[in-house]
Amino acid sequence: ISVIDIETFPNIGYTWQKYEQNLLAYKQHGYMLSFAAKDLEHSRVTVRALPDYKGYKPGSADDKALVKDLWTWFDESDVIIAHNGNAFDVKKSYSAFLKHGLPPPRPTKFVDTKLVAKRVMRQDSNSLADLALFFGLGSKLRTGGIDLWLDVEKGIGAAWKKMRQYNAHDVILLEMVY
Repeated sequence: ISVIDIETFPNIGYTWQKYEQNLLAYKQHGYMLSFAAKDLEHSRVTVRALPDYKGYKPGSADDKALVKDLWTWFDESDVIIAHNGNAFDVKKSYSAFLKHGLPPPRPTKFVDTKLVAKRVMRQDSNSLADLALFFGLGSKLRTGGIDLWLDVEKGIGAAWKKMRQYNAHDVILLEMVY
């Protein structure tokens, strides 16, 4: 049983204005920047990020080696626990697997803690942050917003360190919420 969380770069596109705009054109599709995962029976969180791989260049969208490692976690897991996983983490992961020509991982059961929370209780918000606070488990790490992602894209070491911590902390909170 694996607890998994992914982080991706946002899509980059062109608009005429900021508010309520249709996207005129894509400059770049989002891609995988890191994932954190842990076996439910062990305390160690594994975090993999683009700089871990040979040939990494800041700003490069080459996530193939990272995605292959994520595919291995999926393929070796009987159950994957993810928050909002059915709508985001799992679908984004499968899209990345297909993009890189990887076969579907072996069949796995998915537990989406957001959907479980919606099914069994009524909260004003079922975000991981709000559920962790509701259960008294702590809070998510602050990222500073999009600036962290922009600094990571530039390859700033301190930003990558913070992103890894953020990703790993989400897996720890997710396990406690589960």
